[in-house]
Amino acid sequence: MEIAQSLFAIAVFPGLLFLSAYGTFLEWADRRLYALMQNRVGPRWYQPVADFVKLLAKEVIVPKAADRGLFLALPYFALAAVATSAMMIPFWGGMPACSFQGDLVVVVYLLTIPTVTFFLAGWSSTSPYSAIGAVRVITQLFAYEVPLMLAVLGPAVMAGSWNIYEIADFFGRNKSLIPLNGIGFMVAVVALQGKLERVPFDIPHGETEIVGGAFTEYSGRLFGFMRLATDMEMVVGAALVSAVFLGGSMGLPGALGLLVFVLKSLVIVFLLAAMRGLMARIRLEQMI
Repeated sequence: MEIAQSLFAIAVFPGLLFLSAYGTFLEWADRRLYALMQNRVGPRWYQPVADFVKLLAKEVIVPKAADRGLFLALPYFALAAVATSAMMIPFWGGMPACSFQGDLVVVVYLLTIPTVTFFLAGWSSTSPYSAIGAVRVITQLFAYEVPLMLAVLGPAVMAGSWNIYEIADFFGRNKSLIPLNGIGFMVAVVALQGKLERVPFDIPHGETEIVGGAFTEYSGRLFGFMRLATDMEMVVGAALVSAVFLGGSMGLPGALGLLVFVLKSLVIVFLLAAMRGLMARIRLEQMI
């Protein structure tokens, strides 16, 4: 029975199936909000799914000089890291699939692995554009990783625990303390924007300068999986911020708790979309 529950958690909820579906939905919500801010209609609800299916049907081209094994494996490493971090997030009122003291630190660093894989993806491609993008990826990492860790430190100290579930439960029971972490919440949202490499922190992509950055040589399903890993990272990042700063599901059980989580994550996505719509890309030295 325990094995079946573990497999369900890994494959379905809160594992790959849930993260993929909800990540795709959040991508659509983000693109739609961004379009509305620019007085545009935006994509239909099925557009992210259509984009992903199209990429699955495309040919995978590996550069002749690339490290083939590393080049092919990196998208799957990114997906695995994000899916593993989701096991420790309380998406609803109950205990997450994997919970222990210190899982907050583990999740923060698991969410760093996709960034490292993006750097290695650019480095292994042996393309000038990819190499420049890879250097920007790893340089930008140091600009947001420390603020994010310092931001989540505040709620952890207040709750007296490094366990995400216990922190969410603490603020769910002590709602009046949530506003005290307002500054940390804003810092965490900005750091999450940098972690997702979105405007104004899309320096590693710089389409007008380095084409697609570290992903320039990626195509087909590999590029689709890289994009999917970023969408899944948005889900886990929004869930982490919601749990640590906003009390998560407020202790509500089952479907009601999941609904509260969805609403809070949509608020965070709205803030990310607003930041993207209101700001222009900054330069690398400004980011650092």
